[in-house]
Amino acid sequence: MTDQQRPQVDDNETPNSEIKEEQKYMRKIRSFVKREGRMTNRQQTATDTLWESMGIDFKEEELDFTEVFGRDAPVVLEIGFGMGKSLVEMALNAPEKNFFGIEVHGPGVGACLADAGEAGVTNLRVMNYDAVEVLEHMIPEKSLATFQLYFPDPWHKARHNKRRIVNETFMTNMRQKLAIGGLVHMATDWEPYAEHMLEVLNADSNYQNTVEGDYAPRPDWRPLTKFESRGHRLGHGVWDLLFKRIS
Repeated sequence: MTDQQRPQVDDNETPNSEIKEEQKYMRKIRSFVKREGRMTNRQQTATDTLWESMGIDFKEEELDFTEVFGRDAPVVLEIGFGMGKSLVEMALNAPEKNFFGIEVHGPGVGACLADAGEAGVTNLRVMNYDAVEVLEHMIPEKSLATFQLYFPDPWHKARHNKRRIVNETFMTNMRQKLAIGGLVHMATDWEPYAEHMLEVLNADSNYQNTVEGDYAPRPDWRPLTKFESRGHRLGHGVWDLLFKRIS
């Protein structure tokens, strides 16, 4: 659909009917391939023992984050946390915030729960589900202080670009879940994907870059992983984007 064909809306919001059609399309074209693998004993034990207190099951109803965490605090949502080490570290370092992580791979969720349990983290909740559907059904509008997306699959082949989770529809839906002033923090080590992310965010006037220029230095709150450190030694780049919702 071209800009000329797209319906005009006074408040810069995409019409609900159009969003719903795009959401259906996005659910058909997944941004991930689920290669589950077997859980280790540690991961399975953590899932069995900690899910009741830290896990959230998918339901087509909105969450009450105050009830979920047992307190009222800013909510940080991270999609695709992998094995969860960075997410647990961030939750441990920022006890004044609530962290909510969504990951489709069961072993990663189990590993995250195991690390969180061993670290004594209490301000973290996790889901093992498709984030697009969670975003549509379970995240209340203006309920998030921060959205984090670190090193998502770049789907670097042109024929696979449509699988990238970052697109106009996804970022419109995400914006509606962010509080005014809420932050979007994304990072990638694939420069063409960084350029795509930047293009999508710049095209939405309701987002504003928080830094001069295009990309931000790595903020202190994003842990430096072993993978990233190795990449730096090999001369590989990493691009951080830090935008906020302004309207």
